[in-house]
Amino acid sequence: MTEPPVQVASRLRARERVVVHVDSPAARWIGALGLLIAASWLVTLLARSHHHANWHADGRLAWSLTILAAVTLIARGIFLGRPVTAAHAGAAALAVLAGFGAHILAFDVVGNVLIASSGLALMWPTTMRPQPAELLRVWALVNATGRDPVAPFAMLAHKSYHFTPDGAAAIAYRTRLGYAVVSGDPIGDETRFTELVSDFVAMCHAHGWRVVVLGCSEHRLGLWSNPEVIGQTLRPVPIGRDVVIDVPTFDLVGRRFRNLRQAVQRTHNFGITTEIVAEQELDDRQLAELTDVLLASPKGSRTERGFSMILDGALTGRYPGILLIIARDKNGCVQGFHRYALAGGGSDVTLDVPWRRQGAPNGIDERLSVDMITAMRQAGAQRLSLAFAAFPEIFNDKERGALSSFFYTVIHLGDPLIALESLYRYLRKFHALGDRRYVLLSFGQVLPLLVVLLSLEFMPRRRQLPSVTASVSE
Repeated sequence: MTEPPVQVASRLRARERVVVHVDSPAARWIGALGLLIAASWLVTLLARSHHHANWHADGRLAWSLTILAAVTLIARGIFLGRPVTAAHAGAAALAVLAGFGAHILAFDVVGNVLIASSGLALMWPTTMRPQPAELLRVWALVNATGRDPVAPFAMLAHKSYHFTPDGAAAIAYRTRLGYAVVSGDPIGDETRFTELVSDFVAMCHAHGWRVVVLGCSEHRLGLWSNPEVIGQTLRPVPIGRDVVIDVPTFDLVGRRFRNLRQAVQRTHNFGITTEIVAEQELDDRQLAELTDVLLASPKGSRTERGFSMILDGALTGRYPGILLIIARDKNGCVQGFHRYALAGGGSDVTLDVPWRRQGAPNGIDERLSVDMITAMRQAGAQRLSLAFAAFPEIFNDKERGALSSFFYTVIHLGDPLIALESLYRYLRKFHALGDRRYVLLSFGQVLPLLVVLLSLEFMPRRRQLPSVTASVSE
């Protein structure tokens, strides 16, 4: 029999209970003193070594290095402000016991490594668990947030949230390896954003997390620009631009839209028709048809990726405010569909993920986007955001220098995961590049941050398929 969820949650809370808070000047002084004593002992030992022919044979050097390594790791955790939980203390104690056991069995090197690693275990960064149960609260804030194309992506089930005390605004984030990675801009009441950011940063400091912001918009940079509030200097690095259609004024007139018009016209010649449905209102037949398209996709049918600008759970009906526009051929067979998310009370519409059947007629994606813009104009929407255009300056540069060529080559190494240049060529047809977005980080932590950010965006997760999947695939 499995344990009841309440008992499991209680046990997890007990393991995560903080037993020692180290975010204080006194703790830092103790950590510095311990590090000084360990280092001084090692220096003294080395200075006296010339008096002993076999000074390393009795193991004093190995023990000194082991203790110094453990103390250094503990001091580093203290200076980062990382609290010690019951689970951390237990893991550190086990590492020490295992180390002594290895020494008894004459595995001295293994024993030293285990004892030294006890300092790492003791000060391992805590994490915040995802909070999918907060979906309805987050949706209410998304629905109240206008002019933010990535606001709907705050609902991603793998994110955690920090709210103002009255729940009027929130920050979506994820913790990994001691970093709190903020996803996009805050959502909700923008008059509370400054207060929210200050409180969020204080909470991060209490947990020993360093703050990173992924996908910050141009007009929210000021929220994170005060080092006295943030506790660190965050440097903005541009990563791309929003692609936002002004829905009331958009049309296909003019020479610059010729390629887009031609693509749309090809689908009309093929007899393609479109329809819009709410994801939560799909009937069994529609669900089976769309699941078939999803499973027929050359990639991403069984796994999903992404963190800052994507939702999960396609076709499951998990999220409110999701619309699907479906393309059918003249025989009624679904050839592709786009998934859109609403925000700002319907004033803003954002593309989540496009899906198309392999071998579908050319121009399907353009047709779906144009028809969605037309339908949303009739519904009163003001803005429709297509997929984010990453690094457009690099793709537009016709005379790349050495540095631009290097980044261009690196970007194309990721084509098996996401073909950024092909995506940009598609988005360019709409001539709607908008404001820039940035990642805000500390330049002194670039390498570990690359690991954290790339793992958040590209580490695959198992896709939760609709319940009709079995009957469709058999």
